This record gives sequence, structure tokens and C-alpha cells, in this order.
Amino acid sequence: MDTSRLLRVSGTLAATAALLVSAAVPGGAAPSSAASGRAHEEVPIALRPYYEQKLSWHACPGKRRDFECATLRAPLDYAAPSTGSDLKLAVSRKKATGSGRHLGSLMVNPGGPGGSAIGFLQGYAASSYPAPVRARYDMVAMDPRGVAASEPVTCLSDADMDAFTQVDATPDDAAEVRELTAAYRAFAEACAEHSGRLLRHVSTVEAARDMDVFRAALGDDKLHYVGASYGTFLGATYAGLFPSRVGRLVLDGALDPSLSAEQVNREQTAGFQTAFASFAEDCAQHDDCPLEAGGRAEVASTRLKMFFDEVDRRPLRTGTSRQLTESLATTGVISAMYDETTWPILRKALRSAQRGDGALLLRLSDAYYERNEHGVYANLMPANSAVNCLDLPPAFQSPGAVRRSLADFEKASPALGTSFAWASLSCAYWPVPAVGTPHRITAPGAAPILVVGTTRDPATPYPWARALASQLTSGRLLTYDGDGHTAYNRGSSCVDSAINDYLLTATPPPASRKCS
Repeated sequence: MDTSRLLRVSGTLAATAALLVSAAVPGGAAPSSAASGRAHEEVPIALRPYYEQKLSWHACPGKRRDFECATLRAPLDYAAPSTGSDLKLAVSRKKATGSGRHLGSLMVNPGGPGGSAIGFLQGYAASSYPAPVRARYDMVAMDPRGVAASEPVTCLSDADMDAFTQVDATPDDAAEVRELTAAYRAFAEACAEHSGRLLRHVSTVEAARDMDVFRAALGDDKLHYVGASYGTFLGATYAGLFPSRVGRLVLDGALDPSLSAEQVNREQTAGFQTAFASFAEDCAQHDDCPLEAGGRAEVASTRLKMFFDEVDRRPLRTGTSRQLTESLATTGVISAMYDETTWPILRKALRSAQRGDGALLLRLSDAYYERNEHGVYANLMPANSAVNCLDLPPAFQSPGAVRRSLADFEKASPALGTSFAWASLSCAYWPVPAVGTPHRITAPGAAPILVVGTTRDPATPYPWARALASQLTSGRLLTYDGDGHTAYNRGSSCVDSAINDYLLTATPPPASRKCS
């Protein structure tokens, strides 16, 4: 299992996208606050053909003909754009639906890295975002480089991905450690074999620069944007590079770019423990709760750990040729932490697993990995690893380093900490060195940027939103006291009205506004 820094966006499992975190600059260090100024905002002569291109819009194929699609050209390497090596990036839009004053384009990104922004737009945002917002904006999206329809990174075959996700991610002895590290190596080598051209050029900074090319091709002077989860890092990176081009930016479920990979992984481990404690408390209110812990988080964690240990010894049947291993069971539980509306499914899945049936937990795990019923995986995991391993140096360089940190991870989460610690080793075997480092993003001169944090968010812990809002010179924090990952359009009228007002009038909510 590769859960290292995997994050998701809001909505149902069908509308979510996973994420590993990091930061990068093509050919150099990550952008510090000193490198976040206006010097970056002049368009070099070599880039002008990209900025001045005209998009050829056409009806999207298949069942999405109510959307328009086009292809955006971007340089593979922004440091050497004149080499003639370009990327073809997929973009889509749905025109504003209302007759009021048009506010331009609203770009959306659901997170990941690896989540399809076009899939999110066409399957969710363009129909489910608040009607007043859709009435005034053209809703637009671009699959980032290496993702989905934008020259996707590819690695393992579907059958090999099945095997990879089942590898024991909590090794008990030296042989299991060798098996896990061999799996990480094989995954990395497959990515290099099938996507070697791309691997050095899928950083978050390059994706943010692509966003600016897209903005220009749309004819917009400013970027208006809603990014969730990893999409907040993408949006903040954009603001750091192009502060004077910032329009109305909503960063929901924020990341803290100043953290190292180890800090991110450990703090996210604690975030999932917070979410699990909330689940356990809720579970105790239902007759079908399988934890029998009276809502006490420490007892529930012990019982969950015992369940994982039992599945490690004896994987469960699923009604298919695949068994539910400990790794898949852990991923299934993690998957359900992103959205509290999935908790009833998790209760049922754990109860069924106690009776020897792992089918429902396997379905939760498959949803997390974006594996469909035909056994076909989206490129979520390859893109996820490719971006994150490029964006930050590895959390750990060796199994010994993981062992030395196990106590801290297990303290953060007794049931999940071991899995998160060993997953943090995956980038140690990546074939391309990281180009980014932890850094603060200040974006001096940018218009007000709205940062949204959820107090019991598992994947992007609330302190990260506070940190990003304080780093950004024009950051404004909106707090949602609640469960689940991200806050916009998830049921809080207070959150939604604050964000809608900001998007429609450019007026952010009062400083440190709290919603529930």
C-alpha cells in the first residue's frame, strides 16, 4: 500500500481524488518568499507563442457534449522552451449559465496530485457547485501534466497494480521488509521505463506555470480558482509565482508548503487518527457499530489494530479471486475517513469483515485507488508518486530510518501509524531526484486569498490551513468546525455563503471567521 501523503477532495468517493504532497521548481530549488515576487511575471519571448495561442474549442466526445474541450500546448521544460518538445494538455469548459455580468473563468482542481480536474469539472463541479457561481463564471479545468488526459504518467500494468497494492505495508521481519522495498523499486523502475520523458517535468511549479498559460489562452487577466487538497498547494504555488495575476483564489483543505515530507506524513497520520476518533464516537451511537468501544478512541484504535493483525495472518475472502489483505483493509478504512457520509458504509464493512467477508472493505480500497469493476486503474497512483517524489526529498532514505521513526508514527496513530511510516519510504527509490524543498509562500502583492480549513480534516490537518493563511501576505482564514476532508459545498451554509460571496463580489469573510 502506498498511502504516503495521499489526500482527497470533498464529495462522495466517486467524486474524490487522492494526493501525495510536495513542492518543486524546474531546474532549481523551490520558490522561497524571495522568489515569489513580480520578477516571475514577465512573459519571456520564448514563451510568448504558448501564451498567445488560440484554443480550438469543440464539443467534448461521448456523453459530455454539453461541455467544450480543447488542447493546450505547453513546453515540456520551461527552462528550455525553444527545444520544440511540447506537452499536449487537455482542457475543458462549460459556459456560464446565467445572464448576469460575466466574471470570467473559474478554474477548478480536485487535488491529487493525480486527480483529473476535467473529470471533476464534468462529473461534479459544473453541475453541483452553487448555481449563482455557475451562472456568472465559465467553469473550466485542465488535467495537469502527467494526469489523466494530459499525457499521463504510466507505470505498472493493472495486474501488477493489483499485486502492488496487496504487498504487506507493515513488515514484521527482514523478509517482508525486502519484499516491500522490492515493490517500491519495481514501481519506480516501471515508471522510468514507460514515462521517462515526463518524470523530470511534472513538478507542481511546472503545473502552476501551465495554469498561467491556460489563463492567458482563455483571455482572462486574472486567475479565479477553487482548489481542494493538493489543489491548494497548486493554487498557492501559482500565487507565489504570479501574485499580480491572482484574482479570487479559494484554497480548501490547505497544505503547508513549509513542511518536510517526514513532517507532512507524520502530521497527516495524526490527522487520520483525529478523524478515526470522531468516527469511533459516532459509531458508538449506532447498534451496528463493530468496534464495541463505547466511543473511546483509544479502545477503538486497539480493536482496529487487532483486526488488522488478524487480517495480516489470515486474509479474508471477497467473493472474487482477490483476497482482502491487511494493506487493502487499511486502505479501505483510510478511504472512509475522507467523508463522514461514508461512515455507515465503513461500519457495515467492518462488521462484515468480522464475519469473514472482506468484499465491502475491498470496494472502499478500490475506490481509493480508482480501480474500476473491470480491474482497470486510473493513473492516479503513478501521477501521485511522480509529482510528490519530484516535489520534496524523500521522508526516509532507508528501512532503518523508518524503524527509528516508528514510535513517533505509532504515537500519532496506534492503528494506522505503522502503515504511514513504511509508506513514507516509497520515494527513496524514485529514479529522478527531487527538485523542490520545503518553503514558505508569501505572494506579496496578491489580492486577498481565501484559505479554508476543517478542524477534523484527516488528510490536510487544520493547522496546515492556519499556517498557509499566515504565510500568504493576503491570506484570509475561514474555519469549518466539522469532520471530513475540505469544506466547500459539503453542507455548511455558513461556509458556502462565505465562499460564494467571495467568488461573486471579491469580498472575503471577516478575519478568522468560524463556521459549523
